[in-house]
Amino acid sequence: MLDDANVIKQRDPGGALLITADQYNQASFDANIWNDEHDNREIMNVVVAGMGGSALSAGILKSWLKSDLKIPFEVVRSYNLPTYVGPNTLVIASSYSGNTEETVSCLEQAEVKGAQLAIVAASGKLIDDAGSLKIAHVALPTDLQPRMAVIYNLRALAALLAHFGVIDRRRFDEIGNISGWLRSESSMWGSDIPTERNYAKQLALSSAGKTAVFYGGELTAPLAYKWKISWNENSKNVAFWNELSESNHNDFIGWTSHPVEKPFAVFDIVSNLEHPQILKRFEITDRLLSGLRPKSTTINLAGESAIQQLLWGSILADFVSIYLAILNGVEPKSVTLIEKLKSELGN
Repeated sequence: MLDDANVIKQRDPGGALLITADQYNQASFDANIWNDEHDNREIMNVVVAGMGGSALSAGILKSWLKSDLKIPFEVVRSYNLPTYVGPNTLVIASSYSGNTEETVSCLEQAEVKGAQLAIVAASGKLIDDAGSLKIAHVALPTDLQPRMAVIYNLRALAALLAHFGVIDRRRFDEIGNISGWLRSESSMWGSDIPTERNYAKQLALSSAGKTAVFYGGELTAPLAYKWKISWNENSKNVAFWNELSESNHNDFIGWTSHPVEKPFAVFDIVSNLEHPQILKRFEITDRLLSGLRPKSTTINLAGESAIQQLLWGSILADFVSIYLAILNGVEPKSVTLIEKLKSELGN
């Protein structure tokens, strides 16, 4: 089925596979900053306010640049900012649509608290506010789903953080420098590559009809969350995620009461850059749970640097989950129920 161009065209009318095949281009997005003047105040902490795919890139950036960040960096997925936010806090409101009510609420609070403000959005109220209030912002390209604009968003966040002196500008450039490599790697997952040579199609076939559980380590935890998001929104499947070594203190024991034939697909998202003990935990966990859960499928991330591995895994997540959507007979791009929920909330 996944090698049948007619089936793919019928079940992916929105062109989600074509959008994903072009994601490598997002790594070289210019991310121009508008209203870029600021008063050079000292930034003592950073808060990125966002939901879903719009918050995901902040999690990836925090994991990637953990050793670079010399000040606290928090991702807020709610209506309210932390009480410590003040004039020396950089608050970045990140919402692809520009209308996410939780994020709009946080921006309004940040303004009242006198924080340094910045915005990442494609349209909507946040872009309007950025213009009328002269807020530093990056305008993202439009007409994508937030989960498919993660690299755009990451590039924008890196540009803003460099602009306000939180990170070195070379980190922004590092993303752009791997665009060609991402193109080469992701070209092997396209719909024209047959299943026997297509890793993404193979992973989709192995997980069809099952509930997926994704595990990451300290570095790859936000990537495990990305796979969960893609599974939920592209494949229209329930999925779960957790982080090692935290999972060894809770759901590790939960598997012991579930027979192995339960319909789960377990994925370990593994980077060779993880702490050696985390890598050891992946191996021991799967061995000790042998016969108690399905054997895990290890996704070994390609690339020499952390950013290569994280973006390689992010693009792969969309390819695999879109192929799974095709197997499920669902349209991968639309999220009708989310739009209905927003409508009933009054958005």
